[in-house]
Amino acid sequence: MITYRNVHKAFDIPVLSGVDMEVDAGEMFALFGPSGTGKSVLLKTTIALIVPDIGDVEVEGQSVYRGGNRSLEEVRRKVGYVFQNAALFDSFNVYDNVRMGVPEDQLAKMPRRETATRVWEALELVNLDPREVLAKLPSELSGGMKKRVGIARAIVGRPQVLLWDEPTTGLDPVNTAAVERLIKRLAKELEVTSLLVTHDVQGGLSMCDRVAMLDGGVIRFCGTPEEFRASQDPVVRAFYDRAAAEAALDMVSETS
Repeated sequence: MITYRNVHKAFDIPVLSGVDMEVDAGEMFALFGPSGTGKSVLLKTTIALIVPDIGDVEVEGQSVYRGGNRSLEEVRRKVGYVFQNAALFDSFNVYDNVRMGVPEDQLAKMPRRETATRVWEALELVNLDPREVLAKLPSELSGGMKKRVGIARAIVGRPQVLLWDEPTTGLDPVNTAAVERLIKRLAKELEVTSLLVTHDVQGGLSMCDRVAMLDGGVIRFCGTPEEFRASQDPVVRAFYDRAAAEAALDMVSETS
């Protein structure tokens, strides 16, 4: 469903140095890596929010960078993007924020009642009561509710692919677990391909069919969660052990 071909990107210094990676149709796929390794940069190249210096990305066989504007627009209609900090419009209420997720060409032809139904259904799918939140501004929402509104905006256009950029950043352990359950449920109910960039290694391993690790600008590891846990690559091993230790400390802090 998604193929990254020799993707390079530099911001003064190289960030991505030839990433080759494939995400299969219908699977949940997590991308790990230390902070600053370019995970979110790679995710953004999927729909040209960041343009690579070299390389290409294909979504369902369609080139993002070699097919022109029409091809890019078609790709973007297939993809829902969940931003790291929800990225809601402060001056828009929840209804208008979620409505923005419907592709413009569809929105222009869609009757107002159908738009309202789409927004209502998207909010219910993320476990928000539309009657309570539709008219609220982002400033009136909790952090967890903002995340859910951001997810509703990503799914309201009925995409084939969902891209998740650190969806649990800034959430407490209870809300983190709730959002991860939601991600897993939506992937199954909506039958979408999901690519998840996350710092929560344990959560990613529990949710996903396959995982990859980005290190030094290239893919260091790609395989199943079981293969990741058992990897004897010293870089992968050190990263996993550190993540496991941090998760254990968080659990102790939560219970103390």
